[in-house]
This record gives sequence, structure tokens and C-alpha cells, in this order.
Amino acid sequence: MFQKKLEYSFILLVIFALIYLAKNYYDSYQFKHNEIPHEYKTRIIEKEKEVLSLMQKHYGFAYKVPLIVTDKFKGRLYGLSVYKDGEVSIYLNKKVMQESIDYIIDSVIAHEYAHALMFKLGYFSKNGDGHSSRWREACVKLGGVNCGEYVSREDVIMGKLPF
Repeated sequence: MFQKKLEYSFILLVIFALIYLAKNYYDSYQFKHNEIPHEYKTRIIEKEKEVLSLMQKHYGFAYKVPLIVTDKFKGRLYGLSVYKDGEVSIYLNKKVMQESIDYIIDSVIAHEYAHALMFKLGYFSKNGDGHSSRWREACVKLGGVNCGEYVSREDVIMGKLPF
């Protein structure tokens, strides 16, 4: 009798696990093949407004650049500022948004806008020193929570914990 109950419990557990996996797969598929959710767009726009307001406050102007969400990144790069032909664009990686939207809002947008500001002010060099002390100061002034050179996996993981 006990063995039958154990078998039924195991079968039930396997069924729930398969349902859970199927739902996660479906959610990932939907996220990958559709536009980002309206909530994400709203949060990105609000953070961009905040960053531009802080730029106006600290630097006397607001330098708005195209902010593009793309799934064309290779790897796990969260964002990228591109300076080409005198124009700056900011790209955010859609592939990591589903698991890290809070980190992107709290840190990546200000981080990339700080790069755009450095381009605008002419504080960039060919030697690849994009994360100078001047850049770090700008990142903090623009509201960046984590103004490190690269994404801290620990910050992303710790940000998901409920405590």
C-alpha cells in the first residue's frame, strides 16, 4: 500500500515538473519571439527620463540618444554605447532582460548614458579607457546603482533574492 502511494506521488511530481518546464519553455519562447512587455518599455522610458533629468541638473544639458533594444548581441553583454560617424546610440540586450530587467534599469541604462555623455564631451580615447574615473563619476551622477566596468553577476543574483 505504501509503495503504491509512493509511486503515485512520484508520478504526480514528475507530471508537475513537466508542466513547470513546459510553461518556462513557452514563456521563454514568447519573450524571445515578441516585443518586450509594455511594463519593460515603460520602466526603460522612465529610467531614461530620470537619467536625462540628472544630466540636465549636473551638466546643464540633456543629451538624448537613441536607446535600442535588440536581440542581436552575442553572449551576455547587457548594454553597449556605440559612437559612429559622430552619432551615439545605446543598445540594450533583449536576451538578458527577462532574467535581469531590474539590473538593466538600476545600472545599465545610466552606465551606457555615462558613456554617451563622455562621447558628447569629447572624453574618450582610442586606447579603450571607457571606464575612467571621470566616466565613473558621471555614471553615479546619472543615477547608476552599480558603476563598475562590467556586469557583476553577484549584483544580478543578489538583486533577485527576497532579503
